[in-house]
Amino acid sequence: MTTPFVWGLSLGLQGRPFTLGHTDAWGVNMEPIAIQSGKGTVELRADGVIHLVWKPRIVLEAADAHAAMAKVNEVANDSENPMLVDMADTEAVTRQARSVFSIPCAASRIALLGSSPVDRIIANFFLGVHIPPCPTRFFTSREEAMSWLLHIPPA
Repeated sequence: MTTPFVWGLSLGLQGRPFTLGHTDAWGVNMEPIAIQSGKGTVELRADGVIHLVWKPRIVLEAADAHAAMAKVNEVANDSENPMLVDMADTEAVTRQARSVFSIPCAASRIALLGSSPVDRIIANFFLGVHIPPCPTRFFTSREEAMSWLLHIPPA
């Protein structure tokens, strides 16, 4: 269901209208939106960060990547935002899906958040073989990932 737009007043929205899903009074999406494949969700957080969450133990195919990038671009509403990608316990990412993730989207920078050595291998393989469309780093700490995304210097 799409609600009438409300002019955004939050960081990252830059006064643009926001028209997707359930929004708060400032036009910021408050609920995760399912990706068409059902393997993940996307939401625009109040701090302006796009949050892409993949379900655990999935294999990401090209169709999943295309569907996710379409939702990312939709929630960004013609602006660029930092993006946190929760990829903890992803089983595998196909070569075709990795190619899709190399195409520029609404993300201004991407933090890949994982929790296992397998997650690190998947991220490092992607970063080593493909040129990311924007600055991209792998993290195992959510706090460090968010600080990097929001340009907050370490304490």
